[in-house]
Amino acid sequence: MNQFFTLLDRLLEATMPHLVAAPILLPLLTAALMLTLEERHRRIKSVLTVVSGLVGLLVALALLRWVNAPSTGGGAGSIGVYLPGNWRAPFGIVLVADRLSSMMVALTGVVAFAASIYSTSRWDRAGVHFHPLLQLQLMGLNGAFLTGDLFNLFVFFEVMLAASYGLLLHGSGKLRARAGLHYIAINLAASALFLIGAAMMYGITGTLNMADLSVKIAQLPVADRGLVHAAGAILAVAFFAKAGAWPLNFWLVPAYSAAVLPVSAVFTLLTKLGVYTILRLWSLFFVAGSPLGAGYFGQNTLIAIGLATLFVAALGTIGTQRLANLASFAVLTSAGTLLAAIGLAQPGVWSGALYYLLSSTLAAAGFFLLIDMIERWRNAGASIAAFESAGAAPFLAEDLKPLGEVNLDDDEQALYGRAIPAGVAFLGLAFVFCTLLLAGLPPLSGFIGKFAMLSGVMRAPTLTSAGWIFLALILVSGFFTLVAFSRAGIRTFWTTPEGGQIKLRAVEVLPVAALLGAALALTIGAGPAMSHAQATARELRTPDDYRRAVLTARQKPSPAAGTAAAPAEARP
Repeated sequence: MNQFFTLLDRLLEATMPHLVAAPILLPLLTAALMLTLEERHRRIKSVLTVVSGLVGLLVALALLRWVNAPSTGGGAGSIGVYLPGNWRAPFGIVLVADRLSSMMVALTGVVAFAASIYSTSRWDRAGVHFHPLLQLQLMGLNGAFLTGDLFNLFVFFEVMLAASYGLLLHGSGKLRARAGLHYIAINLAASALFLIGAAMMYGITGTLNMADLSVKIAQLPVADRGLVHAAGAILAVAFFAKAGAWPLNFWLVPAYSAAVLPVSAVFTLLTKLGVYTILRLWSLFFVAGSPLGAGYFGQNTLIAIGLATLFVAALGTIGTQRLANLASFAVLTSAGTLLAAIGLAQPGVWSGALYYLLSSTLAAAGFFLLIDMIERWRNAGASIAAFESAGAAPFLAEDLKPLGEVNLDDDEQALYGRAIPAGVAFLGLAFVFCTLLLAGLPPLSGFIGKFAMLSGVMRAPTLTSAGWIFLALILVSGFFTLVAFSRAGIRTFWTTPEGGQIKLRAVEVLPVAALLGAALALTIGAGPAMSHAQATARELRTPDDYRRAVLTARQKPSPAAGTAAAPAEARP
């Protein structure tokens, strides 16, 4: 086994420069290939989606291993940089794979692979071009996580959003059209603000490369700092809208609950992209080593917005009874928790937040997929109950039974003490598992993430009022989530009309089991996962390695030079 991993590490070392671009190119090429096929070839498209998702997941895991494995040159400060146009930074496009971006790409691969498999059960046939749109959304997500340039971040955002517009409207219907209009309007406004903020940053500093921006911002004269603050605030509004932060999150619950549920599962990644962008840019520009970061520009605002989002999400959770709305408010709860944790700017809190990000995303995505099966089961039971209530046959059959046989149905089988069907048992156990994860109850990963964040707050040199409010809201939101999910579980599983049965297929059960299994693996492997989160938090607090890797990345020599050097790559 050790020889296998040694061989794998050598292979990763040789292919690492190209692997950085693979998560972007793979879905792009897959989508292009799908567009050459007619709609009657849906089965081929389904196979291509699943195969591309599996390959993309393996590539993402390879990147994650590379940035952490010392035997590949990884370990502390290992960062892969790829120059697609062979122009040195800051003049060309730069793709960067560090611990944070690799973790997000791997999370995207897990969720997207599970959702793509689930969609082949029936949802991909609800409209046209489902699979190409899904691939383009993955391309936008992976590109946004890996890019090291502010303008290309905007480009990948737009690719992702354009695909999400089509995916949200997949399946048509008045409800999806109304939610889609709100979703499109808020995101178009956010994109306009994003472009304005990026233009202001370029006008002030003359660059859009993130690493170069962090250097140039630190060197700005005092007179220009107000302009940088204004540009940063405009960018922040755009990212808050995409992260689902209050008060710009009125669109999220209607949109996520209206979309077909495999799409909703993928949409859980969109808010995390907004959170990622805020964490990446704020840590580079306004926290670490910058004169503008004195007092951490925008820190109080970030904390206030995060706490407000968490509070509103907690109220929404306790106030709704629809399962899809519960899942959507769980996404908002996660976003508010992460934004407030970022604003606290404490390494212990950041590491706990990164671990919690993984757990909450896996749980919410799995719950969206689970809801589809639960609603199908409930609808089947309601249909049978409605059919029986239309006539008196069940009651007549009961009256004709001998007194000692009233515990038997028409097939002479016991009505009470009967074993729970396997499909219903799976739905119930998966629901309980999601409840424990999203409420943050022990011993699962949701509890570990919240406990790590609270421990980080308590270990701070001084416990501020914001820290106390954050601590209280995390506990209150967890309690509200537990109450709301328990109430929904009682209504769903204890009041089901008798006769409702469901036959679950492997393409439905396996994705949900895989997502919840990944959350369980995160619990069992909490030590290595938390070590990765802690190392990532340290990199974000001291991003000198990131800057140096990007700005010193080597160009590939011209063919005229007669050399065969490796593609552009850099490590500090």
